[in-house]
Amino acid sequence: MRAPRDTDGSRVWALIEATPALDSNSLYANLLQCSDFADTCTIAERDGEVVGWMSGYVPPAQPDTLFVWQVCVSDAARGQGLGKRLIADALARAGNAKLTQVSCTITGDNEASWALFGSVAKALNAQLQRAERFDRDSHFAGEHASEFAVSIGPIQRDRVASLAAA
Repeated sequence: MRAPRDTDGSRVWALIEATPALDSNSLYANLLQCSDFADTCTIAERDGEVVGWMSGYVPPAQPDTLFVWQVCVSDAARGQGLGKRLIADALARAGNAKLTQVSCTITGDNEASWALFGSVAKALNAQLQRAERFDRDSHFAGEHASEFAVSIGPIQRDRVASLAAA
């Protein structure tokens, strides 16, 4: 696991495109994540192949928060706790020591994401809170399910290592 490089953008895009359950981003968006947001993103490789990806950023109004935009794990790497380790890798970096919250948005029916972030909260021994953030009709013109804001924290920095091991 490592921070991405700009040359990883197309490989990350291909992994996401091969995962039908995820919303696609443009190749350019993934390139920017791999370059401009590399400090808060993580890539996992096995034998030179990208098998996992976590994109995240620090919202300008919340400098203590890692907002997890997307977690993607290839079929070949599922069921091994890779999603948690991707998040843990970004949180454990020295430059991210100020982060005391993890947040994201999840649709109500996304059982895999609810399970992932529930296990992240448990491993961090932190509280998980949820509230509707983006309404299906008001924000998505009926084209996408409502998204719930998820907030996990406060993070005890000494628990980040346990997240990677959980």
